[in-house]
Amino acid sequence: MASLRMILALVVVASLSCSHLEAFPASGHGGYVYTGLFPGFYDVSCPQANEIIMSVLEKAIAEDPRTAASLLRLHFHDCFVQGCDASVLLDGGASEKNARPNKNSLRGFQVIDEIKAELEQVCPHTVSCADILALAARDSVILSGGPHWEVALGRRDSTTASLTKSNSDIPAPNSTIHTLVAKFKQQGLNEQDLVALSGGHTIGMARCVTFRQRLYSQPDVTLFNNGLKMVCPKVGGDANLSPLDISSPRRFDNTYFNLLLEGRELLTSDQVLVSGNVRKTMDLVKMYAEDEALFFHHFAKSMVKMGSISPLLGVHGEIRKNCRTINSN
Repeated sequence: MASLRMILALVVVASLSCSHLEAFPASGHGGYVYTGLFPGFYDVSCPQANEIIMSVLEKAIAEDPRTAASLLRLHFHDCFVQGCDASVLLDGGASEKNARPNKNSLRGFQVIDEIKAELEQVCPHTVSCADILALAARDSVILSGGPHWEVALGRRDSTTASLTKSNSDIPAPNSTIHTLVAKFKQQGLNEQDLVALSGGHTIGMARCVTFRQRLYSQPDVTLFNNGLKMVCPKVGGDANLSPLDISSPRRFDNTYFNLLLEGRELLTSDQVLVSGNVRKTMDLVKMYAEDEALFFHHFAKSMVKMGSISPLLGVHGEIRKNCRTINSN
């Protein structure tokens, strides 16, 4: 049986067009470990993985539509710190969950827990938490009406987190355009990636504390609906919520870019894509506002690129049994 599984695995690998793939014996586990990300990584070891993840997400998003945006954001905040290694899921005193961009803000951990528990029942110690985050982000976009893309798989999970990097590397909601460009460049992402990925804000909510400064201190506040000030007063109500896309908050579409052109996006870090006087980002916003298909294409391309930031491969890291803690042995 082991020989048959290995033959099947090699057939799967041979059929893929992905480059930079190599195999070597994995001591103590039997079979081989493949280094490099490719979509068919679990075709033999856990062919049910995609179905299980989608099943859990369909239920979770039906119960709470905000979950889709939360899981997309969770993947983003993971990849920008140490790479896409599920470090954001670890609990503990130095947890990235306690960082300024994440505390009382990141959501969706229980959904990831549920997915992991079901996968462990069917395919024990096989599917990494980092890959679950990547697949959950993709499927959340699909379930919200957005584009599909092939998720290259094979990431392994970190045994460490970085509170310091979480505080320094994740863009803040009041970032200037030059700060945004610099932080994305640090991750190997360019201006097109910045604008396309920012389009993920077409779904989801923002807390009052993240947009109060823009609402009360910036010159274009008259463009906002006065009702927004009832949601977010000058003092108090920090956790009060408003949709990032007031026109279609649950639908993944290109409305976000039209709102940017009207000066009606909540976050400074969004609005500066137009007001920051960087021609490249301004032109991309206009292009995506006019052409939803182009936005979808670029968004999918940038998600693949972001999902490939510094993954742990081969024998590096581990496959956590519980996404919140490292393995004890």
